[in-house]
Amino acid sequence: MQLLFLASAFLALLRPHPVNSAAIVPRSVKDVTLDIVNTRLAPDGFERSVITANGQYPGPLIALTKGDTLQLTLNNRLTDPTMRRSTSLDFDGIFFTTQNSFNEGTPFVTTCPIAPGASFIYTVPLINDQTGTFWYHSQLSVQYVDGLRGPLVVYDPEDPLANLYDIDDENTIWQVGDWWHNSSVALLAGYVATGIVPVSDSGTFNGLGRFQGGPEVPFFVQNVEAGKRYRFRIINQSARNVFTISVDSHDLTIIETDGTPTSPMIVNEIQMLAGQRYSVVLEANQPVANYWINAPFVGGDPSRNLNQNATLTRAILRYAGAPDADPVTPMTLGPLNPIALVEANLRPLVSEAAPSPAVNLTLNLVVTAGKAQWNVNNVSYLSPEVPTLVKVLDGANSAADFNITENTFIIPENSVIQIEFPPK
Repeated sequence: MQLLFLASAFLALLRPHPVNSAAIVPRSVKDVTLDIVNTRLAPDGFERSVITANGQYPGPLIALTKGDTLQLTLNNRLTDPTMRRSTSLDFDGIFFTTQNSFNEGTPFVTTCPIAPGASFIYTVPLINDQTGTFWYHSQLSVQYVDGLRGPLVVYDPEDPLANLYDIDDENTIWQVGDWWHNSSVALLAGYVATGIVPVSDSGTFNGLGRFQGGPEVPFFVQNVEAGKRYRFRIINQSARNVFTISVDSHDLTIIETDGTPTSPMIVNEIQMLAGQRYSVVLEANQPVANYWINAPFVGGDPSRNLNQNATLTRAILRYAGAPDADPVTPMTLGPLNPIALVEANLRPLVSEAAPSPAVNLTLNLVVTAGKAQWNVNNVSYLSPEVPTLVKVLDGANSAADFNITENTFIIPENSVIQIEFPPK
């Protein structure tokens, strides 16, 4: 919901920009097909109808190489009447040109939802040599809570940090996310009625989890070989939960943050908010054994959902030659004396000075107490009947051309914008 407010506020940035008008010549075109279907799954042992991509949760990896163009065919095959049956896809963190903004995927802002039974082809050229760890998810309301989320990785054949790791492939992606036994429709209705944000039933690690009193679903196992260095790409695909990642007896060297290569930083604990992504290097330098990968989470008052036991969200790091068994050490929340990541200490690998702003915007974010209402500059966003971008293409060019509740800002083309978020 928060993302919708901000998407609407900055749509004015998507006016035609001559600097973006040059044709993009892809190095190669990657064709992907996602059938969005309802599937009966039990990620944490509780079976429910799930909205999936190609029948799996999380969805399949979309693997690209720097300079590729993604051509993704989405076939909407949703039929379950207890959940939303229209959908739309967002490629979280991927850059878009002005001319390609209708492929960005925000319903009622840059595009229309895809109706059940319909298909749409997203064409997404990778620009500015963008690489790194991203994810895709439904952008319609809070539909991705029902399962439509998956990893998207743009590999760099010329990665300047490649000398720090030996293995980086489809088997070294860690996806954590909150999991819910009720559908997003019911959860959102409860939030609107009470103003109380729902609390998840459990968390999942690469699609597997447990809830308090539920069946002992096997933990995800990450296999490693002693002496090898692994680049693990960690994605928090939550709607709400904040996960804290650590691996017993192992350090983690951060080398990428949200798609940006960063100067290597050694920690042993990383707190990740919803949507954040980190690449870390783990050296398998401990005795052959099984080790806990800890992923406890917070997200609201757990007394509101007695299914929740955050210590059950975890996985196993298994060295080759170790027994097929859980670690013999107890489950913990992480290291007793953590060397925790301090985000302010992160530095990009290649520093770039911020340009001087031509326009300053101040956005005051306020949540109305006791209500399901978020405000940006005293405006609560409401989806327009006609998508905002369609209005732009039809000639809208002043604030009067948009609904007040679209919260649209009109700014000069090719401008540098500085956005300030005042403290509460």
